[in-house]
Formats: sequence, C-alpha cells, structure tokens
Amino acid sequence: MTMQRLWFTQARLDGGWAKDVRITLSRGMIQGVETGVAAAAGDERHDIAIPGLCNVHSHGFQRGMAGLSERRGRPDDDFWSWREVMYRFLDRMTPDDIAAITALAYTEMLESGYTRVGEFHYLHNDVSGDRYADPAETAGSIVSAAAETGIGLTLLPVFYAHADFGGAPSAPGQRRFISDIDGFARLMEASRAKLRDGDVIGIAPHSLRAVTPEELAAILPLAAGGPVHIHAAEQTKEVDACLAWSGARPVEWLLDNAGVDERWCLIHATHIDDAEVMGLAASGAVAGLCPVTEANLGDGVFPAEAYLRLDGRIGTGTDSNILVDAAGELRMIEYSQRLHCRRRNILGSEAEASVGERLFGGALAGGAQALGVKCGLTAGMPADIVALSACHPSLAARKSDMILDSWIFAGGAGCVDTVWAGGVRQVQNGRHIARDAAEVRYAAALERLIA
Repeated sequence: MTMQRLWFTQARLDGGWAKDVRITLSRGMIQGVETGVAAAAGDERHDIAIPGLCNVHSHGFQRGMAGLSERRGRPDDDFWSWREVMYRFLDRMTPDDIAAITALAYTEMLESGYTRVGEFHYLHNDVSGDRYADPAETAGSIVSAAAETGIGLTLLPVFYAHADFGGAPSAPGQRRFISDIDGFARLMEASRAKLRDGDVIGIAPHSLRAVTPEELAAILPLAAGGPVHIHAAEQTKEVDACLAWSGARPVEWLLDNAGVDERWCLIHATHIDDAEVMGLAASGAVAGLCPVTEANLGDGVFPAEAYLRLDGRIGTGTDSNILVDAAGELRMIEYSQRLHCRRRNILGSEAEASVGERLFGGALAGGAQALGVKCGLTAGMPADIVALSACHPSLAARKSDMILDSWIFAGGAGCVDTVWAGGVRQVQNGRHIARDAAEVRYAAALERLIA
C-alpha cells in the first residue's frame, strides 16, 4: 500500500489551527495527522493546508455563456430575460459540448479550492426534446468531465415537468429539460450506472414552479436516502406566484408539506421572511447560497445575519459559473450583508470573531452535508486538501484565522498553490494539470456554438 506524506507549516484541522503538521494519505483517504513534528526525509513540503470545499450548486454547461448576457436588451432586464438567453445558448449543444464546457468549469473549481461539485443537471434531452437512446447520455458527459478533471461529483439529476405553478404546460425553450415520472426513474437508474467509485447521486426537483406536489411526492423515494436539492424563492416574482397558487411562500410551503430535513439543500432561498428563516434553520437543511450568480442575475440578498444567528447551515455554489472562485463566493456573502446593512464584519460573532473562519467553517460543514459526504483534515476523511502559498503577498506573515480572512477578502484563487482531490494532485503551482487540454476542447465547442 503506497503512502504519501505531506508536511505543512500550518494546517486548519477539525480542532483548529496547528503548526508543523504531517498528513499521511493512502488510497484517497487521510490515514493519519500528526502535529508539532519536524519535516522528515520523504515528506512533501508545503505551506498552509485547508480542507477542500464542496460546491453545492453548479450548472456546468452555463460556463460557456459567461459574459454573453451582459448587454442591455430591454429597460427591465432581469432573471427572466437572462433565462431566455440561456435557452438560446443551449439549443444546439451536444453531449460532447456539455462535457467540454463542464470540464473547464470543473478545472477552475479545483484551481480555486473546490474539491467536490454538486451538479444540478437538467439538460437531459436531445435538441428536439426527445430522450437519447441512453437516457443518461448527458449525465455521462458530466461524469466524463469529473473524471477528466478529478473533482469529486455529487450528481443531481433534475426533474422538470412544468413551466409554472399548478402544472402549467412547459415552454418550447424547456424541451431539453422535460421529464415524466417514469422517464425520470429510468434516468436515475441509468445515471447510477455511470458513476465512479466515490461519486454520490441524489435528486433535484427543479422548483415548485416545475414540479407539482404529486410529482414531488412520487420522485422523492428515488433519492434512496441521498441528497435532495431544489431551487426556492430566488425571485420575488416566484414568491408572488407561489402565494397566488397555494397561499404560502415557496420555503414556507416546502417546510410545511415536503418533509424538509438534513438531506435537503434549498438553493438560493433569497426571499424568505422571519418565520421562514426560523423554520429553515430549525429544519437542519442547508441553504445553498450562490452570491456571485445571485448578484449577476439581480436576485437579491439572502438574510445571512439572521439565519446564522440561529445556527442555520449554509453551503456555497457557483451556479451559472459566471466567475468560478471559492473564496469569492464566501466574500460575496459578507459583502452583500455590508451593502445591505451599511456595517462591517457582520457575520463574525462573539463565539467566532473571524468572519473568514465563520464563513469557511459553515460552508465546509454545510457543503459536505448537502453533497452527502464527509470532510475535514482528520484520519478517515477523504484526502481533499488545498495548499495555500505563504509566498502570496496577501498571506505574508499570516497565522491561524488571519489566513482565512486574508485568503477570502484579499487573496482569492491566486493564493491556491496545490490541490489534492481524493488523494490525487490535480492542481500544481496554481494550475490544473489538465488545463491546457481542457481549454482546447472548450474553445472548439464555443467556436461552433457561438458561430
């Protein structure tokens, strides 16, 4: 059995920061952690170790349209007009295109400090809206992209049946998403067969707009104990429509009717009132926050201060992959609160004064919960490790929590030196080992799609 020994000057362990740390890896797992030990012959030496983060919400193919929707189309441009641009972009996309675009997104995730991704995968059908002969053809594209880049994968096939609340017929632009219950069951079975060792599968009822209560009840058993992710309350228009349909707000309806618990991740949950904040925090579910995308789409600001005060659980996601940066997502959570409240250091607390530590620790635990895995730099955990460079100016002379504060608020992806996912080095000197090949395939796909 081959062992790897990594030695770090500092490491954020489950019990806090430690100096002179040796982490022993074998078969993709952490076998042991020693602290206060001198580096020895055979140790591979690095600066600062932190656990890899989980990206709870990604639409990999949307990386290809990043920057293409930043032109004013009408005076009231909003999420709904952006969605029409997205529908047009995916109209001719092949499974190979999906794999190529997603692989670049996953490369960038690893380079920024994400070591596992939750792929909220809804592009199931061919360009005519028919199922491929293999119902998991495009799910295979996602698994291929994960295998090419080495990122851990939690695949979340999406059930999408309707255009709006109450079972409204789907729109033409949604034809590549649409499933019925029997077809979705076949899709889940075929998708499971494509997973690698260590991959996880859950389900993703797209939203209460796209799924009726009866359909939601029918598909939940297909999760088989795995994660359940759903978009909820991203837009005020969605909240108003849900009230008109049911008399309840989206998160309120889910809490009252869907059995929301620790398996669930409610993506965005942006527009929630005080009662929903309390209910969501008490449920044990994770709020999947994607603040960079939420800012890009003009969604609004999640009430993070009130939610975290109640020990609510959070994870971060890159959603549309407009800009992939793990530290940037954490930073934007805090900055959105500052802009809204006109105060500083809002998400620090009496128990944890470091805003960076509170955000990182919350996203680390909540992200792993949301993706159905365990995490941390301790024996028995997956060897998902991010090495930050102490030579980066933003980390000069930093120790302990100052490291996370400086990485998140001053350094970003440029601080990331080396990344191991499942014990395999995928990023070295800040660059993914397969980036060159990923860029070539990505560029070829985009040339064809944009032409």
